[in-house]
Amino acid sequence: MKKVTYNGLTFKPYITRDRIQARIKELGAQITEEFNGRRPLFLVVLNGAFPFASDLFREIDTDAEISFVRLKSYEGTSTTGVVKQVLGLTENIEGRPVVIVEDIVDTGTTITNLIADLRQKNPADIKVATLLFKPNSLQHGSRPDYVGFEIPTKFIIGFGLDLDGLARNLPDIWVLDEEASSEA
Repeated sequence: MKKVTYNGLTFKPYITRDRIQARIKELGAQITEEFNGRRPLFLVVLNGAFPFASDLFREIDTDAEISFVRLKSYEGTSTTGVVKQVLGLTENIEGRPVVIVEDIVDTGTTITNLIADLRQKNPADIKVATLLFKPNSLQHGSRPDYVGFEIPTKFIIGFGLDLDGLARNLPDIWVLDEEASSEA
């Protein structure tokens, strides 16, 4: 079985690009149906959600707009518990439906803080679309509205997810091989 190594940690294949693309197509159809004729704003959380958002946005078959925010709550393989806003929202979202696009929701800290900030701007409604969701790690907020894959509490990389900025460009999702990494 093929493996990849970053910063001394070994990862093995987890979710293939083909499975990711098939699921994104299903999510796009679901979101299109719900927001048809409402012109939602897709608010993408950079950097990790960029690949997912790009593919998802092309699957939306109704008028929509896209914008970006940059938040940071991870260092290395773990969350810091503190959300830092690096790049903020500039669009007026009052009365508009907003779909936040995330790469992963685990503890819920980042998404809960972002939703609270957005609610102050009076959007029509706020939904969350995430490629990956770790339900066993959720500590804040509620389940995302659109979930690509529910996964266990494991560290993953690829398809936008990184380890200290590395591996975002991998076309598949890889999971930490704890046995191989502990032997290294």
